Amino acid sequence: MKLKVLIPNKVFLVEEVEQVNAEAKNGAFGLLSNHIDFVTALTASILSYRSVEGEEVFMAIDEGILVKCGQTVMVSTGRAVKDANLDRLHQTVAEEFRQLNEQQKMTRTAIARLESGLARGIVEIGREGGEGL
Repeated sequence: MKLKVLIPNKVFLVEEVEQVNAEAKNGAFGLLSNHIDFVTALTASILSYRSVEGEEVFMAIDEGILVKCGQTVMVSTGRAVKDANLDRLHQTVAEEFRQLNEQQKMTRTAIARLESGLARGIVEIGREGGEGL
């Protein structure tokens, strides 16, 4: 089978594989080349696959969609991180989430400042408009 993993800005992975294991909202499942075609929503989890060389590879994915059609399995997800070593993958994901949380905090702070400035501006306009009455 051919596994294709797509993230918003690029094709993350295209590889020939023997098996794909993933997790949907109703549980984990495995796919072999003779599996029936289907579509499912994936949860944020670890997707794994066995390469044609027999190597097991792990990939942390965000929520997404998996489509199996013929001999192609396509996964579309917001983010993906790949590693053959599960412990190293865990560390990478933890670091990425830490960085993402810091960016989100900075964004929330900037938005709060903008909202505060807007509110002050509206109050000032209200005061100026009320003085002439």
